[in-house]
Amino acid sequence: MECAFCTDGIDHCHGTLVVHPDGGFAECTDPGCADLDRIRHGLIIDCHAVDPGCGCVPHGSLGPALRRAS
Repeated sequence: MECAFCTDGIDHCHGTLVVHPDGGFAECTDPGCADLDRIRHGLIIDCHAVDPGCGCVPHGSLGPALRRAS
């Protein structure tokens, strides 16, 4: 099985973008990711959804953990 984005030459990342609630900080699970733009990531999660969780927000203070990138 091949990635359709790779086959079509579309710029994208196979990692998951982890977004922190401060509004400006994000990181990617792919160590080779060079651009943290949301449009390049097929999966975006809030940091509190990462096991064992991120300490930057109190547990349960944010809404749904998963959302698809637009």
